[in-house]
Amino acid sequence: MATQRFRIGRSYTGLGMFATRPFKRRDYIATYRGPRITNEESEKREQRGATYMFALSKTHTIDGSPRYNTARYINHSCRPNAEPVGRNGGIVIIASKKIEPGEEITYDYGKDYFEYFLEAGGCQCAWHREKRARKRRKARMLAKVGKKAGKKTRKQPAKKRSAAKRSASKRSAGKRSANKRSAR
Repeated sequence: MATQRFRIGRSYTGLGMFATRPFKRRDYIATYRGPRITNEESEKREQRGATYMFALSKTHTIDGSPRYNTARYINHSCRPNAEPVGRNGGIVIIASKKIEPGEEITYDYGKDYFEYFLEAGGCQCAWHREKRARKRRKARMLAKVGKKAGKKTRKQPAKKRSAAKRSASKRSAGKRSANKRSAR
């Protein structure tokens, strides 16, 4: 019996597809399956709540809603590890780089998806979450450094000067006042 190449599991953005074995670059992962419909029909279905649409061309779309379409669980990422490729009028998902077991399989949904769904709330892919976390960490560090720089330092008590230094400074002060008197 062949082992599964992937599993469906909980992801940060809902359900996701995770590798159960390593994939080499250009390895086949899954086929995006479902009825091939016109774009007008796809728009009607989207208005009714269908979300798993994959545009093939200007005229046709694959409706990936059926449960037998396991490729619908592949989530979006701005730094993907897989890519969709057109083959024989359909779509197959292949690895664009090496994928390790346990790693989530992702591909870039494209500019239209990003503008339509993500621009308002921001991208939730792992790369953008890490980027926002780095930005917050940097802001906290800068605020912490600024807070430390803004604190007043406690004055150190004056060191006691030796008697020799005190008398030397009195003599030099006397010379300065004498110079000022002679300059008048």
